[in-house]
Formats: sequence, structure tokens, C-alpha cells
Amino acid sequence: MLTVLHETFPQHTFLMNGLIQGVKGLLSFMSAPLIGALSDVWGRRSFLLITVFFTCAPIPLMRLSPWWYFAMISMSGAFSVTFSVIFAYVADVTDERERSTAYGLVSATFAASLVTSPAIGAYLSAWYGDNLVVLLATLISLADICFILLAVPESLPDKMRLNTWGAPFSWEQADPFASLRKVGQDSTVLLICITVFLSYLPEAGQYSSFFLYLRQVINFSSTTIAVFIGVVGILSIVAQTLFLTLLMRYLGNKNTVLLGLGFQILQLAWYGFGSEPW
Repeated sequence: MLTVLHETFPQHTFLMNGLIQGVKGLLSFMSAPLIGALSDVWGRRSFLLITVFFTCAPIPLMRLSPWWYFAMISMSGAFSVTFSVIFAYVADVTDERERSTAYGLVSATFAASLVTSPAIGAYLSAWYGDNLVVLLATLISLADICFILLAVPESLPDKMRLNTWGAPFSWEQADPFASLRKVGQDSTVLLICITVFLSYLPEAGQYSSFFLYLRQVINFSSTTIAVFIGVVGILSIVAQTLFLTLLMRYLGNKNTVLLGLGFQILQLAWYGFGSEPW
């Protein structure tokens, strides 16, 4: 993807990367309340299928038409809220005591994919070319869609759906700005939202440009980037499964958040000042 991005926009690579990620994020912000509200009415499984499909749809376009690929990635932001649906699914099938562990397992599974996929992609690209990488990614996406269709049950019982008793769907539920206004009504929720926003703001900015920066400025190879992502993914799996449970048990929720934010500050500062490959 980084190679295609640089080849398509050689003079404005970072600018176009930022615009693509920005449009995708804006559409996600606008659509997330709508998809969440509709999933409360029609169930999680249908929207899990829709979000996964549109998230994966741009993949084959990478080799067919780079311009259409990046356009579709931007537009797919309207449906790329898979994690929101997954977390709602987890909330449906777990009780409050198990929920934090379940969320950690979901995040660890995502990290596991980050460990394996870049390494597999770099190896196949080096030996067989990029076309095979895109083909394999497309086939795995199709397998994921088939898995949801055939094996994933609905998590939201009929009696829990908002339209069970004839309650009409309100567009106010789907208004992202109305959701923001409601946040301010509860001081605890507001504080949590501010914390999350200020945490994700630098994280998203770093994530959207960091691997491109490594490739174009620090001159990392595809293999080196794959190894780097793999190491980060392994550490993330350990943190989300083993350390998260222990830290929450012995430090409590707030101190665990503070510890995580402290490490985030260290990480981002190190990225910012680092200028050598090591």
C-alpha cells in the first residue's frame, strides 16, 4: 500500500495520505451513531457483515486502479466502524465482570493479525510479487465474509431490540452532533470521552503517517517494517491479555489508564525525536 501510495502521488505523498485518512475518519464519525442505532434495531450480525465487506472491498482495486483504490478507501470510512459493532456484540454476550477481559481478547486478536499479516505479506511480495499479496488478502476477506454468514450467530435477542414494542427509529439517535451534546450531560462520561479523544488524537496522527515516514524518510525496507509491526503486535498481545488483567486487579482502572498514557507519551516522544533506523 505504501509503495502504491508513493507511486500514485509522488509529489504529495504525505498530503494525500493525510487527506485519505482524514476523509475516512470524518465519514466514520458521521456514520458511527447511525450504524450503532440501526444495529440496536436490526441486530449486530447484519452490520458486522456490512462493515467487514466495505472495509475489505477496496483491496482488489489496489492492482486494478490505484486512484479508485484510494477513493474507495476514503469512502469506506462510512462503514469502517467494525470495532464498534464488535464491542457492542461483546457487550451483548458477556456480563459486566467479564467484559474488560473480553475487550482485551478482541484487541489482542487484532494485534495477532498485525503480527502475522505484514510478515506474510513481505515474504510473499519478495518471492512472488505484490499481485499474489493482493489476491491472498482478497481471498481472506471473502473467507471472513463467508464465516460471518455461515458461522456467526446473532447476539442481540429479539426482546432486546428497540423496535420490539413498536418504538420508532429516531434520526436523533443517528446524529453524531446530538451524540456529542448528550456526552456533556454526564460528567463521568464526559471526562472519559475527553481522555479518549486526547489519547487518540496524537495516536491517529502518528499511525496515519508513521509507516510512510519509516519507508520514505528513515529508509526502512518492507521486511524491516514487517518485523517492526510484528514486534509491536507481540508486545500488544502480551499487554492486552496478561498485563491488562494484572494491572487492573492491582492498580485499578484509573491508574492502569494513567500508566498506559504514560507509556504512550514515551512512545510518541521517541518516535518524534528518532531520526536513525535503530
